[in-house]
Amino acid sequence: MSDAPIDSNGLPEGYNFREAEELTPRTVSERLKASDGLVLVDCREDDELKTVSIAGALHVPLGKMMNEPQDFADDLPSGKDTPTAIICHSGRRSLMATLALRRMGFANVYSVAGGIDLWARDIDTSLPRY
Repeated sequence: MSDAPIDSNGLPEGYNFREAEELTPRTVSERLKASDGLVLVDCREDDELKTVSIAGALHVPLGKMMNEPQDFADDLPSGKDTPTAIICHSGRRSLMATLALRRMGFANVYSVAGGIDLWARDIDTSLPRY
């Protein structure tokens, strides 16, 4: 992830934000604090989760999410209709998962822009970066 300065929207300067598919870490953090039903799902691998994680996030590795989408839906409070934000390290895997899950009928799923790396830069600077 870039160490570019963070703009007023909470994104690194020059970040190519995909509004239809992504939420900023700030938006996700605000929605989680508001308890509006958004579920944060961490799609990173187990070893990455040992390095850093976000309290309260549901851990479902990307492979399981893609290979067992119905099992993933069953883990969500409202199934495929659950408002869901998917986070990975930098936002690439979570965007891939978001696009694939939408094709599988998940109606309200988004990628967290910049991933946990941007989260650690802008939301919780106590988190380690890797």
